[in-house]
Amino acid sequence: MSRPGSARNKNIPGDKINLRLIMVSGKSREFLFGAHDSAGDIAQFVFDTWPEDWSEEAVAKAEVLRLIYQGRFLHNNVTLGALGLPLGKTTVMHLVPRENLPEPNSQDQRQKSKSGGSRCCSVSCVIL
Repeated sequence: MSRPGSARNKNIPGDKINLRLIMVSGKSREFLFGAHDSAGDIAQFVFDTWPEDWSEEAVAKAEVLRLIYQGRFLHNNVTLGALGLPLGKTTVMHLVPRENLPEPNSQDQRQKSKSGGSRCCSVSCVIL
């Protein structure tokens, strides 16, 4: 993994992805990464170079930092290239402290338990 640097201007190199990371507080910062960098690499780099103006949001370890892209938590091993992010452009992601990722289809499981089964609907047929 190459060591990404902080993006200070809009001249984004053609072989890098400019990530604008937004915290829950609304504070944001831009960083340059390569297509081969993973969500885990990004979390570790941000933790290691934690911005001073994010001191109120500081976390104890990199492992609790999670990236959200298009409404979904990214697993640590997914790379920016696998997401199809355009090189030389800015992409926005949210950065949140969270110990565990939600279980896949957790909402589906709650719906099934509320309805008492795995059926999608309850329909009765009556023959007259």
